[in-house]
Amino acid sequence: MANDPSIDDLRLVLAIAEEASIGAAARRLHVSQPSASARLSTLERRLGLPLFTRDTTGARPTPAGQEVARQAEHLLGHLDGIYRAAHAASREKPLRIGTFASLAPSVFPSVEQLLRQPVLPTVSHGPELVHLVSEGSLDAAVVGIAEQMTLPRQARVHPLGEDVLEVFRRRSTPGRGRGRTPYAGRRVLVATYDSTGPEVAARLARLGAEVELAATLPTAVAMARRVGCLAVVPRSALAHQTTEEEVLDPLPFRQRIRLSLVTPRAADPRLAAGRGELRRALHLTVARR
Repeated sequence: MANDPSIDDLRLVLAIAEEASIGAAARRLHVSQPSASARLSTLERRLGLPLFTRDTTGARPTPAGQEVARQAEHLLGHLDGIYRAAHAASREKPLRIGTFASLAPSVFPSVEQLLRQPVLPTVSHGPELVHLVSEGSLDAAVVGIAEQMTLPRQARVHPLGEDVLEVFRRRSTPGRGRGRTPYAGRRVLVATYDSTGPEVAARLARLGAEVELAATLPTAVAMARRVGCLAVVPRSALAHQTTEEEVLDPLPFRQRIRLSLVTPRAADPRLAAGRGELRRALHLTVARR
């Protein structure tokens, strides 16, 4: 309303009450003393009450002035709280992201780069991650088994892309041979992101390999580096980590892995919009139908 005191009126009354001087209050508010005096007189006329008694020693609040100053302090405190709340709201809570151990070194830095803010990481196996998303404990999870399990109704799958299994070895380690059993006599460790490990192992065994399912993907890589065996691993796991003394060879059969982003049904829009960028960061290809 037109007769209601403005924020500047309230700041002036509070400053005069605290400084006990119109001149000191004017300096504090960075206005001239005549301007402060004129604003105070206008406010008193609108209220129909004197707010301060003035004399050569300063300005002292009347009972009405004390009440206006008290209310001003209360209201201005609330206004300052609005600004603090707005700044707090602008600092979005970090997203809770999960993935499995083998992909964690790639997923978490890629998501933080995409969001330009830290995330809260969780490492577990695929079914547990999907469960955590469905119950609301995670905002999203990158998994490799979304299409190989029955998803809870609360979860939604967003295809990220395809990876491919390849054979990792040292250059000094013999690779695939010729004939119907090109891996005859070769020790081969298999590590994959999804549940196809036993199937891949069986196919390699038919090609003559002495196959083992690796305890973990990093174990398979370490064994290939230090012991000199072959390691069948997803290409993305080593896309940036091979040295000049190491190579990735294609398998004699095509084995693809589909990685997915699992979110609640109402996904965070930043993740939904950034799937393409995340796919490229993880060195995946667009999934074929």
